[in-house]
Amino acid sequence: MNRLLLAAYPESYRSRQGKELLACLSEAYPGRSWPPPREVVALARAGVQARARAVVDDTARPWWLDGIHLTALVLAALALVPYLQDVWHWALHIDPGRNAIAFHFSGWYPWAQGPDTRTRLLPYGLLPLVCLIALLRGRAWIALPAAAVMIYAGATFNSTTFFSDEGKSGLGYYGLGAPITARDLVLSGALCTACAVLAACRPGRLRRRSYRWLVPVVLALFVAGGLHIISVSPAFQRGLFALEVAALLAAWVATAATGDYRWLIPVAAVAFIRTQAIVAQPQEFMQSLPDLVVLLLLVAPLPVLAITAQRRQNRALPE
Repeated sequence: MNRLLLAAYPESYRSRQGKELLACLSEAYPGRSWPPPREVVALARAGVQARARAVVDDTARPWWLDGIHLTALVLAALALVPYLQDVWHWALHIDPGRNAIAFHFSGWYPWAQGPDTRTRLLPYGLLPLVCLIALLRGRAWIALPAAAVMIYAGATFNSTTFFSDEGKSGLGYYGLGAPITARDLVLSGALCTACAVLAACRPGRLRRRSYRWLVPVVLALFVAGGLHIISVSPAFQRGLFALEVAALLAAWVATAATGDYRWLIPVAAVAFIRTQAIVAQPQEFMQSLPDLVVLLLLVAPLPVLAITAQRRQNRALPE
């Protein structure tokens, strides 16, 4: 199990010092396959710091371009979250029946006909999934048309039958705030804009990530689809909240280690999109926490990251 901790470190670090780190852990904690929680947190933090320094030291692309790339990845994942179960069922030809994702009808697949059902060619969730995979591999020219179709599908959900209205008029991802469905064009519009900026750059300037980054995506699809956990389930929302907190902590650790502003861009984009969803749909606010508390939780990370980056840069000047 100690080898899992090495995944937090960049490949260059693992190749140079991975065996030494594993030997130190075995010597410090003999007979244990996993170090104490405090040591796990320390190792994970060191791994995030090492990855952040490796990213900043790579001068093949400007920091703002890398920040926009990260923003597009985060927005694609945010758009995919409500449709994880849907895509899993469609891919495996599963009729969810009463386990459908909290919409007003089930059996909407061509191979799952039933009384009073409507069929569609593709699930809407395939669009953000295509965006996510393409962006992971640095193929913005593939992600751009998929994001543009997301805007079209959201704008015509009452008149098109290609994706039907499933997932666009139903419940979407909300986290701490209001629902974000495909009809909310701010999310898809921001994703399309980010993809357009990336597509305008030379493909070689974009960072290409390993296909191993898709493992968490497949796991999330399985958890949502295989276990029939819908996106409005309390367990699902708590899991998402834990992931968001972990991502914010990772962004803070990376910013504190490097003084770089690139991690502030995706945090700001998500905060803006979710805040506008609350303002635009106050009657649909989920009341998981008081309104003011939610807005503070969404906005507070922005000045924290900005101040952290500035302080790190100020300390680096005398050095």
